[in-house]
Amino acid sequence: MPYPKRLLNQGEEIALDLRPHWWFFWKHIATGVPLFVILGLITAKTHGDVHKWLFILWAVLAVVWAVWLGQKYMEWNFTHFVVTGDRVIYRTGVLAKHGVEIPIERINNINFHQGIFERMIGAGDLDIESAGRDGQSHFDDIWHPDGVQQEIYRQMEANARKRASWSQPGYGAVPTAAPPSAPARAEPTVPEQLQQLADLRDRGVITQAEFDAKKAQLLERM
Repeated sequence: MPYPKRLLNQGEEIALDLRPHWWFFWKHIATGVPLFVILGLITAKTHGDVHKWLFILWAVLAVVWAVWLGQKYMEWNFTHFVVTGDRVIYRTGVLAKHGVEIPIERINNINFHQGIFERMIGAGDLDIESAGRDGQSHFDDIWHPDGVQQEIYRQMEANARKRASWSQPGYGAVPTAAPPSAPARAEPTVPEQLQQLADLRDRGVITQAEFDAKKAQLLERM
């Protein structure tokens, strides 16, 4: 199930939508293999009442293991690591939800960690350092964390270019064609620029905080 589109801001596009790597289930794999080996031993080496009672005991353990695996699968299915042009989102939980959101422009550094075996299977951990109260966020069992790191850096660069373009005076104005003899169009007035910024804010291109900061700069010119 993909990340719900209703949770995205207007105009926000998803660059990555990842679930945890299958190594997320390593404990279940480690306990499941011996469980089936034991079944083979019970079938081959025991007889009579001993065989019957050992098989019943094994069946109980197998049901417990299956329920445990099912719970872990539901947790995996409802866990998303999402990268958009505006933020990094981590969301998990079936009924009770837990989420982390990091604005792209606040990210300072990204580190990934992979052991030898993790490199072989394409898994690893990701640490994102950001400005704010939490400072650092750690994410386990990420698919190809080096590639995810590079994609976040690409989105950071694109976000910085977008922010730089809208901060220029007159950004958002729609140019109109003028005859060759017509004089050059004057720079939009402060009220016109405020209207353009309000339109960008309403479309989700800029945040309310960014709108307020630019508004204050424009009002100082009046």
